[in-house]
Amino acid sequence: MKSFLQTKEWAEFQRAVGRPVFHYDHDGISAYIVRHDVSFGKNYLYIPHGPATIDQHFISFLKNLAREQKSFYVKMEPMDDSIAQTLMHFGFRTSRKELQPKRTVVLDVTKSEDELLAAMHHKTRYNIKVAEKHGIIARPSEDFETFWKLMEQTSKRDNFGLHAKNYYQKLLTAPGLKVDLILALKDERPRHDNPDHALAGAIMLTHGDTCYYLHGASDHAHRAMMAPYALHWGIIKYLKEQGIQYYDFWGVDARRYPGVTRFKLGWGGREIEYPGSFDLPISNFWYYMYKLVTKVI
Repeated sequence: MKSFLQTKEWAEFQRAVGRPVFHYDHDGISAYIVRHDVSFGKNYLYIPHGPATIDQHFISFLKNLAREQKSFYVKMEPMDDSIAQTLMHFGFRTSRKELQPKRTVVLDVTKSEDELLAAMHHKTRYNIKVAEKHGIIARPSEDFETFWKLMEQTSKRDNFGLHAKNYYQKLLTAPGLKVDLILALKDERPRHDNPDHALAGAIMLTHGDTCYYLHGASDHAHRAMMAPYALHWGIIKYLKEQGIQYYDFWGVDARRYPGVTRFKLGWGGREIEYPGSFDLPISNFWYYMYKLVTKVI
């Protein structure tokens, strides 16, 4: 099954947040191509998690589209290792600037709760119990404003960038996408009775048999209550009720995010590694200027 990043519904969401999207469909090759605008009035074309095969006609299409859109490079992040060598043959080069995670952790939630608990790191099990003792529960919510406040706090604390506020709002209401907001709460009282009781939250997207943890945040001031553990344990139980098979924690990187990586690995899931990111320069001058400015390509 293809990635949710290569669905018509995700393409429509990208358009809704202001990114032009193009579709290639020829000789069994299908790909949605998203234009990302950057500084200096420049842009690049991006193909997330696809396509499964490529040929010369597709590469020619990309080059022509890039020239039409005045894009200075094309970025592709395939899911299949077999594509990597073919990309290099067509002039792509490896890139350190990854938009989607190269490594992730996927948990099989069809196992019983006892089996899931047994496979966890002992500290994860302990922290779930701590959260339960504090009365933390997780449940679906429509309280976006509380989640947004948590996101702002987490962004400042952990020094990571956020999308615009309406990006998350549009994601939660995107037609055709199954997206849920889950909050970890101090108790089960309705929010209007206790407006400050949300301690952690997550935006989840379900596609096929898998649920993806796309965005998350937590209240650092009450970290001793271990709300993130109650949040994800609650999500796992919710997914089991929904008949979902897999929970994708959506990205680990021990070098850049050691704490988050330890947290995700502690749930006992299986690590998966994708081929990574590949770039095809269209304008060598602007590509290397961008590389110099960002220092991450």
